[in-house]
Amino acid sequence: MKVNDLLNVLHTAEKLKDTTRHSYTSKGRHESVAEHTFRTALMAYFMKDEFPEADIDKVIKMCLIHDIGEAFTGDIPAFDKTSADEETEKKLLFDWVDDLPAPYNTEMVALFREMEEQQTLEAKLFKALDGLEAVIQHNEAALSTWSDNEYEVNLTYADDKCEFSPYLKNLRSVIKEETLDKINRENRKD
Repeated sequence: MKVNDLLNVLHTAEKLKDTTRHSYTSKGRHESVAEHTFRTALMAYFMKDEFPEADIDKVIKMCLIHDIGEAFTGDIPAFDKTSADEETEKKLLFDWVDDLPAPYNTEMVALFREMEEQQTLEAKLFKALDGLEAVIQHNEAALSTWSDNEYEVNLTYADDKCEFSPYLKNLRSVIKEETLDKINRENRKD
């Protein structure tokens, strides 16, 4: 990639450092999209032994690029995002991807289509990790940062995305136990 093209990509990606999500960190500040992306990719890396049949490098790529569209639209929580929001983000993202040099543009289009279709092991694994990372982050944040609906959401979010894998179902179950423990601890303080 030409250095000017690389810098343009990096300047767009930098926006994700300042694009905050609705969730908070354990120290009480808004989490950035870049931080969510990083940890989702890190989760994939550390699960490679659990999914030896998966192309983990592809999963990591999916994790790294999945929220680039939010550099153009900002983050909208999954429970608030409308189909119109999704279409706007998709259009802006693909306009940007189309301007990338080959082979990056075609590879990214293929990865985004694969993620959207949810037919491959890699796409399913990415989608589960994306949801699980969000739930883990909520568990790490203070309950005072949760919206009212997140008490229920944190107990059910990504359940369906983990169904294909006994390992992920077990991980989801342990995360759910953490959620319940957190809620119960906070309730005992009251």
